[in-house]
Amino acid sequence: MVITDFLERNARLYGQDISLVEINPSEERDKAATWWDFNLIESASQDAPYRREMSWKDFDRRANRFANLLLSRGLKRGTKVAILLMNCIEWLPIYFGILKAGCIAVPMNFRYSSDEIQYCLDLADVEVLVFGPEFISRIDAVEKSIPGVKTLFFVGKNGPAYSEDCMSLLRFCSSSAPPVALCETDDAAIYFSSGTTGFPKAILHNHLSLVHSCLTEQSHHSQSRDDVFLCIPPLYHTGAKMHWFGSLLSGSKAVLLRGVKPEWILRAVTEERCTIVWLLVPWAQDLLDAIDDHRVDLSKFRLAQWRLMHIGAQPVPPSLIHRWMKVFPHHQYDTNYGLSESIGPGCVHLGVENVHKVGAIGKPGFGWETRIVDEHGRDVEKGDVGELIVRGDGVMTCYYKNPEATAEVLKDGWLFTGDMAREDEDGFIYLVDRKKDVVISGGENLYPVQIEDFLRAFHKIKDVAVIGLPDARLGEIAAAIIELKEGESCTEAEIDEFCTALPRYKRPRKIFFDKVPRNPTGKIEKPVLREKYCHGRLVEVQITG
Repeated sequence: MVITDFLERNARLYGQDISLVEINPSEERDKAATWWDFNLIESASQDAPYRREMSWKDFDRRANRFANLLLSRGLKRGTKVAILLMNCIEWLPIYFGILKAGCIAVPMNFRYSSDEIQYCLDLADVEVLVFGPEFISRIDAVEKSIPGVKTLFFVGKNGPAYSEDCMSLLRFCSSSAPPVALCETDDAAIYFSSGTTGFPKAILHNHLSLVHSCLTEQSHHSQSRDDVFLCIPPLYHTGAKMHWFGSLLSGSKAVLLRGVKPEWILRAVTEERCTIVWLLVPWAQDLLDAIDDHRVDLSKFRLAQWRLMHIGAQPVPPSLIHRWMKVFPHHQYDTNYGLSESIGPGCVHLGVENVHKVGAIGKPGFGWETRIVDEHGRDVEKGDVGELIVRGDGVMTCYYKNPEATAEVLKDGWLFTGDMAREDEDGFIYLVDRKKDVVISGGENLYPVQIEDFLRAFHKIKDVAVIGLPDARLGEIAAAIIELKEGESCTEAEIDEFCTALPRYKRPRKIFFDKVPRNPTGKIEKPVLREKYCHGRLVEVQITG
């Protein structure tokens, strides 16, 4: 079985039922992408959110059209096709069209700078790029520097001269299934990850891996045809897409909400009758704060059908969940642990029946095995800290074109996660620390070396180290420890001004002026800095998907 089989089954069995809804409370109509034969369903009210919907039959037909467009350009099995789009109703049909053509889908982080876009396109050997209006200026900057990309399809209106109007081209393509036979071992998708260097690795998954993610998600959250999933995080993220796979498997509706204001979330839950909502820590925190501050009146919303809130993509404070359960005592709560290398969430799973174990990431997920091992790969004693390793059909095939990095983390079928964990007497796993130095802030990975390299360009700085500090809202924030050159003086305001050239989400939230400790081999001793600036506390965190 391959992942596209589920879409074709849904089109056959539930063809007229709604598969996807897009809601954008702040959408600019002139930038909105639209299928050529698509009927927009807009509310009559002037201030109503922009809304579009698509049936399962239309979803499948549009995926077929995009697949046939790719095949008409002579694309071969295994050709890489990148998607650089904000969440929109076109995103998933394009993704599935790529797979139906036998090509490999390459979702791109919409936060990438021009240089990062160029790097990832080159790394993954991308030949076709599908992009939207929000990215024109970034593609303008590198369009002449990506010779491997032979075709650029624009999804929207008034695209640049070097691109082709994707939506207009599709009107001439057949909506019948393309004549491409697929099997579960065929390569399907490349997702990007990165370690502390900040240079992404290209993670290759096959169809078996994607199907396993469907089965895992549906097993954990019991999606049925009656469920409605509210998806807010970006679809390039494995967590968002793999949680949506539960809707794909059950043939149920999903809602793509482009916006995170508390009232928008509650309005979408009310109007679309959502039953399952996946949140990040900041959004849950903001929603609870809005309720406490009386900026949101829960009595104005219909929320009785909302049965499950699950949260992930960063450390989850147990205090937040306890607070949530007081406000929403009827909600089931769940969290999942996962990595892009294990096709996102689910290899470790808390389970809705285990809310008494909030703080743990859970037990092995459906179809997964876990171990906690020492530096020699031997199982540690229960209660001792070691590295968490996982095994299952959802483990990546490899790091694309990087056999050395693959060999470091894939050993005898086991994926070495780089995360340090312990197991309690009941078999529940707790994460204690991360081997890697990645800072996860608001669900986004921040790479300290990138920020450090940027700051070192400031003329007063001798040395700098960036670490993550615990934060109640964002999970972590980036803190910069700055060692000044001898005789120099500097203020936080000067550093803040210099950092305006960085994207906002990468800017350090805390600045400390101090000596940067290094070991005899020249490496920064970040554990020393964490001990000092985290006040010496051992902070157990959850990293979830």
